[in-house]
Amino acid sequence: MSDTKKRILVTGGVGYIGSHTVVELLENGYEVIIVDNLVNSNPEVIKRIEKITNRVVSFYQADLRCKNDIEPIFRENKIDAIIHFAGLKAVGESVEKPLEYYDNNIGGTLVLLEMAEKYHVKKIIFSSSATVYGDPSKLPIIETSPLKTTNPYGSTKLMIEQILADMGVAHPDYTIVILRYFNPVGAHPSGLIGENPSGIPNNLTPYLAMVAAGKLPLVHIYGDNYHTVDGTGVRDYIHVLDLSHGHILALEMIKKSGVYVYNLGTGRGYSVFEVLHAFEKACGKNIPYVIDSRRQGDIDASYADVTKAKNELGFHAKRDIDDMCQSLWKFQCLNPNGYEK
Repeated sequence: MSDTKKRILVTGGVGYIGSHTVVELLENGYEVIIVDNLVNSNPEVIKRIEKITNRVVSFYQADLRCKNDIEPIFRENKIDAIIHFAGLKAVGESVEKPLEYYDNNIGGTLVLLEMAEKYHVKKIIFSSSATVYGDPSKLPIIETSPLKTTNPYGSTKLMIEQILADMGVAHPDYTIVILRYFNPVGAHPSGLIGENPSGIPNNLTPYLAMVAAGKLPLVHIYGDNYHTVDGTGVRDYIHVLDLSHGHILALEMIKKSGVYVYNLGTGRGYSVFEVLHAFEKACGKNIPYVIDSRRQGDIDASYADVTKAKNELGFHAKRDIDDMCQSLWKFQCLNPNGYEK
C-alpha cells in the first residue's frame, strides 16, 4: 500500500482493464478519479467497483478530445499521476475505420498530455500493446525488439509511445511508463466486473463465453494454417488481475524520472485451440467452432519475454489459462446479459 494517499486520474477507467485497475488502486489505498466517455463501457461498472471496494469513486463523463471538458478536471483536482487507458481498441475495426482510430486515440492523448503539462502532472503510465511489435521476427519478444505495426490500432499505440518519448526528452523531470500488454482475459473473482463487449465480441475469450452460454451458435476460428503447433494463432494471454497489478508496481517501484518500457504478459503462448479446450474445461461442455479464412493484420504468434518487468518491477503473472477461463465463465454466468438488467 502507498505511504500517502495519492490521487490517480484513470482515463477509460470504466472499461475492462481500467475497471480492474481502479479496483486494484482503491484496494491499495489510492484515491481515484475516472474519466470515461462511456462509448464502449457501462456506468453500472462504477457501482460495482464501489461495491467490491466499499469506496466512493469520483467519475467524470467526458471525451478526452474535448479540452473544455477535460481542463476543469485538472483544475479542480490535485492529480499525482495519470494512468491512460482510454482509446478504441479493435484491430479489425481499425482496419475498416482508420481515421476514427487516429482521431480518437491520438487526438485524446494530445489533449490529455497538454493538460498534464499545464497542471504539472509528472507521472504518466500508458496502456500500450504488443501490437507495436507487428509480426515479430524472433520470439519471445523483448522490449528492444523492432517496432512495426500491421494495423491502424497498433499504429496509434506506437505513435503515442513516440509522443511520450519526445515528451520525456522535453521534460526530463517526468516519469513516463509504457506498459505493452499482451492479451488480457478473465474477470474479477467476485464476478461483478469483467469483459463486456457491445455486440459480437472482437476477442476470442468473450466470444467463447457467449457460445458456451448459447448466445452465439459457434466460434469462428480465423485460420488454421499458421506456422504454429496446431495451425491456429498463438498469443500470450494474461489474467486481467495480474495485468492490473502491474500498474500498481509501476506506480510504486519507479521513483526516478525517465521513460520506461515493460512487457506485461505471462511469457508463454497459448494457441486458439488450447484456449478453446481450457474454456470447455471451465464451462463443462463442448464448444462448437468453424474454421474461417485468416483476417487481415493477424500474425502467427506473439508472446513476451517478461524478464525486465520481473527484475525491475517485481512483476510476475500468478494465474494460468485455467484461472482466466474459470473467472470469465463465472462472470458470464452471473451476468448473462452483461451489465444490462
